[in-house]
Amino acid sequence: MSANIEKSKRAVKKGKLVLLKLLFSRTLINILLVLVQIAAIVWIFLTVQKYWQGVWLGMNLFSVAVIIYIFNEDNNPAFKLAWAIPISVMPVFGMLAYVFYKTNLGARRLRERVSFNKEETKEFLMQDEEVTRQMEEDFNPICDLSYYLRTINDMPTYVNTEVTYFPLGDHLLPDMLKELEKAEHFIFLEYFIIDKGVCWDRILDILSRKVKEGVEVRVMYDGMCALAKLPYRYPRELQKRGIKAKMFSPIIPMLSSHHNSRDHRKLMIIDGKVGYNGGINLADEYFNEVTHFGHWKDTAVKLEGDAVRSMTAMFLQLWNLSEKGSEDYAQYLLVDSSPVDYKDTGFVIPYYDDPVNDEDVAENVYLDILSKAKRYVHIMTPYFIVDHEMESALVFAAKRGVDVKLMIPHIPDKKLTFDIARTYYPHLLKAGVQVYEYTPGFVHAKQFVSDDERAVVGSINLDFRSLFEHFESATFLYKNAAVFDIEKDYQETLKQCTEVTMEYYKAIPFYRRLRGRVFKMFGNFL
Repeated sequence: MSANIEKSKRAVKKGKLVLLKLLFSRTLINILLVLVQIAAIVWIFLTVQKYWQGVWLGMNLFSVAVIIYIFNEDNNPAFKLAWAIPISVMPVFGMLAYVFYKTNLGARRLRERVSFNKEETKEFLMQDEEVTRQMEEDFNPICDLSYYLRTINDMPTYVNTEVTYFPLGDHLLPDMLKELEKAEHFIFLEYFIIDKGVCWDRILDILSRKVKEGVEVRVMYDGMCALAKLPYRYPRELQKRGIKAKMFSPIIPMLSSHHNSRDHRKLMIIDGKVGYNGGINLADEYFNEVTHFGHWKDTAVKLEGDAVRSMTAMFLQLWNLSEKGSEDYAQYLLVDSSPVDYKDTGFVIPYYDDPVNDEDVAENVYLDILSKAKRYVHIMTPYFIVDHEMESALVFAAKRGVDVKLMIPHIPDKKLTFDIARTYYPHLLKAGVQVYEYTPGFVHAKQFVSDDERAVVGSINLDFRSLFEHFESATFLYKNAAVFDIEKDYQETLKQCTEVTMEYYKAIPFYRRLRGRVFKMFGNFL
């Protein structure tokens, strides 16, 4: 009994410490300052409505003009609808919100800097003419996709690259640690989430030792980590160890749509010869060291060879968004990785998408796989909130006889987005798309595999944020031996899933189905 009382006291004490930490945290201060700004905007809005009728009428007319402008924009129809509804219901407030979103000066500066850095690295990412000739001679069906990724984002197609697939974070960590120990020149880490724990401590121990050996180490993580994961000044802690560290787009207490553009990539590059990419962040839950939402199913690929050059360039392009002066790109991008005996490597294209390139690269690659599939397309994604184009592509593929399977979590980390994802079930099932929920827990993997030929593994979810708002990275594979490993893992994972039927869908509580349908119209904001 006394042990239980003591345990309860410790729990209460811990709860008080957590509460005090929250009350005096930078996160709470940021939230309060943003709320003050929102309150000020609402006050101005109400004042104008009450006292300045002429201004109010003029702003209503301007709202009509804004709606006309929105529907004539060269933009995704889902975004047009999402803005047209609030402007129609609350003309002035909705119009002001849209103008605020479109006149984002931070996004303009970001676009300019991204373009500049892409131009700086362009000379190191030229397409090997021999690879192009090889594709054309074989009447390769990825010639058009290769051309698209090369001309839009300067991402060339490679051969001479060995790919290893990891079906779980549990398998990935030991390999990462082994390769980090081999580093001789540089280590680059770029992750959406880094969090203190067993796994990060092991990685950080190696990074700290490598710095002392003369290896250059750079670490960049998204600024959202400072809200719930790491201390705001954590980069300084890393810098004291000799590690170059920064947050990408730190959160500041100011209303701005600029905060939508997060760095959602997961990249680790070692000496320009080894690169990792996938859905796995550097926190304990991704390696199943801790359990939050059941068993965590996540995947990644390891590249060894020529294609690592593109991953290195991706990192440097984003790292230098906030740097002054010029980078000596040659020392990182002119790395000779040829003395390796590569077999069955096929074609490998590391690529990225960003919110400032006016191209839906991430979605277009997925659509390309769906349109060319002949036998099957098997998909894993943690979130499923898609536009009409993606939904139609899935449905059309199923209707023309392609085996389309979609796997999402059974235990979600965000219940609202999960409810929205389930609203797509009736339409997909009717068309013949097979839907599965991963019974043991949470699927965080983001991958497509098709026809034993094509596969994509990366950080790109099937939701609006990932497809259109974030900085993302992925690896496209064609006739690489790893494609078979990806499909084999998919089949093994299916054994742990519950297949969704209309009876299953109808058994979902009515309020959950209703909530999903109500909030679906705002899916591109979630």
